[in-house]
Amino acid sequence: MNNSSSRIFTLVFLGLAALLGSSALRADPAPAWTLKDLDGKSVSLSDFKGKVVVLDIWATWCPPCRAEIPHFIELQNEWKDKGATIVGVSVDSTGAADVAKFAKDNGMNYPIVMGDEATATAYGADQGIPTTVVIDKKGNIVASHLGLTDKDVFESDIKKALAE
Repeated sequence: MNNSSSRIFTLVFLGLAALLGSSALRADPAPAWTLKDLDGKSVSLSDFKGKVVVLDIWATWCPPCRAEIPHFIELQNEWKDKGATIVGVSVDSTGAADVAKFAKDNGMNYPIVMGDEATATAYGADQGIPTTVVIDKKGNIVASHLGLTDKDVFESDIKKALAE
């Protein structure tokens, strides 16, 4: 591959990466789920009815997932009393005890549940993680992000979803 072809390939690759990481505005009903939290209690999407939910599908071993955690902690602090919440869906295979230790060590202040393959696939995380989906107060997916995403994007999504 010559330099010109290499540059074109790089631009196409970066363009595709940007598209994959960008928000995809939709209005599809969010798939229902019931998963166990880190204490083994059942938690369902319906438990958050009437709230905007930022559903983050992540893993402790994923560097981009880890990079987003401080943003989600800040967003939870800012929006939890204003009608929005962050919910982490861990796809770690090591179990809830390991995820709970990680969450405590990292000051994660939002609900975390242990995900399964069906839930991850239903929300598009079979394409990669982190996958973060914003669900409006009516239970519809209004934004979806694949890969490391800036905090400002999530904040904008939350504001738009709360305004609907």
